[in-house]
Amino acid sequence: MYHARPMKVLGLETSCDETGVALYDTDRGLVADALHSQVDLHAVYGGVVPEIASRDHLRRLLPLIRDVLTRAEVEAPDAIAYTAGPGLVGALMVGSGMANGLAMAWGCPVVAVHHMEGHLLAPMLEDEPPDFPFLALLVSGGHTMLIAVRALGDYELLGTTRDDAVGEAFDKTAKLLDLGYPGGPALAKLAESGDETAVALPRPMLDKAGFDFSFSGLKTAVMLEVRRARERGDFDASRADIAASFQRAAVDTMIAKTIRAAESTGLERLVVAGGVGANRLLREEMARQYPGRVFYPRLSFCTDNGAMIAVAGALRLADAGEATRILTRVRWPLDTLSAPGSAL
Repeated sequence: MYHARPMKVLGLETSCDETGVALYDTDRGLVADALHSQVDLHAVYGGVVPEIASRDHLRRLLPLIRDVLTRAEVEAPDAIAYTAGPGLVGALMVGSGMANGLAMAWGCPVVAVHHMEGHLLAPMLEDEPPDFPFLALLVSGGHTMLIAVRALGDYELLGTTRDDAVGEAFDKTAKLLDLGYPGGPALAKLAESGDETAVALPRPMLDKAGFDFSFSGLKTAVMLEVRRARERGDFDASRADIAASFQRAAVDTMIAKTIRAAESTGLERLVVAGGVGANRLLREEMARQYPGRVFYPRLSFCTDNGAMIAVAGALRLADAGEATRILTRVRWPLDTLSAPGSAL
């Protein structure tokens, strides 16, 4: 799969509110990585402010690159991979400009990586990576997708969300429950002390054919329950039960759709990736209910990071030695990707 000569690939991730840098060696695996989160910068606004995100990437990226290369004891990589999209255009431009500028200085190839392909391939960083083909459930703040992965770049989109992504639904529900930003992890923590059977909530679209998701109705049901709890005067006492019931409904929906897709495609291996892939209940229940083997990235690589971009770039460079121009794409459907060596 790899070049005869091992390659050291520098990965840069700047799609949203986390600055990630990593060095991946095709012979030794992940050598060093670093991550800076902007959560504290955006928390006061209750969400990501694009201009603030871009400026912080610009401030943090080069020091993180120096740190990773120093710890790896490498003067310059053999190639650079960077997130080209989808994401915030200003944030993407910071990573693209840095990658292409450094590639010119170092005289090395540069490869543009699709952010969700990075998440999709993050389990390749583990000691027992999945073999192609496999089914993938990509779940994050911006995406909820079921994908049949036949090979690198050969992706069939089976189902996606018709409205809110599941991570977005977690965050919006957390806001209804007066939890802080980012809301998803806070909601999952609160749910641990709640009764997941306390509130009857819908499992959206399970009665419909196909593999698409919808979470807006579930979010609306939670909003109505919160309103009733406030009117009863027991909102504070009910928050944990509402959180637990919401989390269970969302997890049940994801698992049911995933098992349906596995039965339809015959794909036994499953990759669960993206920020929501770190959810404890989802991991436990998927392991218990899914009929095949389930692969995850380690918890630290479920959220945005440079390591997943580095390994995705390494795989594409290994298969075709592809190199690209400066590229950023705010919207970039994953199923429009092609095999390595084809035009992006």
